[in-house]
Amino acid sequence: MKNETFSRSLPPAVSLRERCQDLAALTKARLVSLVLLSVAAGYALASQGPVNGLHFVLTLSGAALVAAGSMVLNEWIEREVDAKMVRTQNRPIPAGKISPLDAVLVGSGFFVSGGWLLYSAVNAAASFLAVLTTVIYLVFYTPLKKKTSLCTIVGAVSGALPPLIGWAAVRGVPNYHAWLLFTILFLWQMPHFLALDWIYRKDFAAAGFQMLSVHDPSGERVGRQFLIYSSALFSVSLLPALAGMAGPFYFLSALILGMLLVWLAFCGMKNMDAEARTLFRYSIIHLTLLLLLMVIDKV
Repeated sequence: MKNETFSRSLPPAVSLRERCQDLAALTKARLVSLVLLSVAAGYALASQGPVNGLHFVLTLSGAALVAAGSMVLNEWIEREVDAKMVRTQNRPIPAGKISPLDAVLVGSGFFVSGGWLLYSAVNAAASFLAVLTTVIYLVFYTPLKKKTSLCTIVGAVSGALPPLIGWAAVRGVPNYHAWLLFTILFLWQMPHFLALDWIYRKDFAAAGFQMLSVHDPSGERVGRQFLIYSSALFSVSLLPALAGMAGPFYFLSALILGMLLVWLAFCGMKNMDAEARTLFRYSIIHLTLLLLLMVIDKV
């Protein structure tokens, strides 16, 4: 009887599958996969001749650990804010599935091990850029979200650095081709963030985030900026072909993808409520195809 009473008082056991799901949510695995796509694209475009398979895997592994650690530490920093938003209140820390102490230990462990792996097995430049990405993300972008809508620009810098990590892993120092990749990623971040900001503007307002959408109830400014940045991205995304990084197939593909992006942005400027989710989803498809096509049609 005592054993039965004791067993009923214990919390339900967490299965391995549930624990893996919690870890994937904590590290924002989908976002990390997009980061790795950017790193891989930078690596492939910087490579001359066959890719060194082991070196490539070590680069992606180090970048994945640093990115995952950054995501975990971000959730640890924003755990109280996440509890206030419908979108994030079921994340592992605010939901009580993972303790704040465990999260900070896991995040720090991932970050340090990833930075060390890049430094020892790849090179110092790749490690430095990975650490710099994390510093900008955690030290500047994260606290700025409660102070100014310009935080989006700071966040875009952090999000545009991953292809430089891949490039530096191969060549050590990024050249103008690498910075062109950075510019494409930077410009892409802006409409991507703006669409996300509009979709979750009520959550951001409840959390005290000073996003543009919080101060733009009509959506006119958000829509206008979306169109401006999308148009800039459209123009810059054609440059790799003109700079000798990619061939005519990429140019034609980027032209079509860019025209579709600008058209969707124009529709969004008229009605952000109706188009924001479409814009957000297409922005991910757009970047994925752009990078893949650039690598496939590499000159």
